[in-house]
Amino acid sequence: MNNILLLEDDKSLNRGISFKLKKEGYNIFSAFTVEEAKDIFEKNELSLIISDVGLPDGSGFDFCEDVRKISDVFIIMLTALDEEVDIVTGYELGADDYITKPFSLMVLMSKVNAFMRRVKTVSSYSKLVCDDMTFDYMENKLIKNITNIDSNSLSNEEIVLSKTESKLLKHLMENAQKTITKEGLLEALWDIDGNFVDDNTVAVNIRRLRQKVEKDPSKPIYIKNIRGLGYTWTVRCLKKC
Repeated sequence: MNNILLLEDDKSLNRGISFKLKKEGYNIFSAFTVEEAKDIFEKNELSLIISDVGLPDGSGFDFCEDVRKISDVFIIMLTALDEEVDIVTGYELGADDYITKPFSLMVLMSKVNAFMRRVKTVSSYSKLVCDDMTFDYMENKLIKNITNIDSNSLSNEEIVLSKTESKLLKHLMENAQKTITKEGLLEALWDIDGNFVDDNTVAVNIRRLRQKVEKDPSKPIYIKNIRGLGYTWTVRCLKKC
């Protein structure tokens, strides 16, 4: 699925971006207002949304928030606003990435291509199974299988994750047994430049994630810090439909 919604009220910019994306092989739905974007979103299955913030009939932030309530589609915010508070607001409302005007079309294309590769990877399977844990893409949940020794039966328990922890876990599990640098995690999970992200962001979220998935001392250490290099998910993961 190569469907991309472009919400941009500047007609010249909209045409230019659409032309470039179509040359890359993507199917583009152009919208110039929030209402048009909502109509397209409701009627089509999308892989990616590129949304301006300042629009004639509302805010791209509000549109992003509404979409995120019912969909995990990737969202790139496209705007002239470059204040830190605006960038943070976009991420808190569910945006996956942010690019400010003026920008290079090559930079935008690199971001789009990276997200579309992730869409292709995710769409080929619905679950990742690692040891006694299963990440369900459809439900966006991490489930742990618990064995009841007395009754010799299995039960499922959800490990509740924050949005950032969920994105971090998915990226680690999708790249199981590979070392991922801190810069690589920042690029995959937050802004490609990482300018607004505190240096401790990755370490803090890794620590919180480990506290949730490594409670059982009889189980392996799932997330290993490779000193000077980055982090690795140590257990092989199986992809299941």
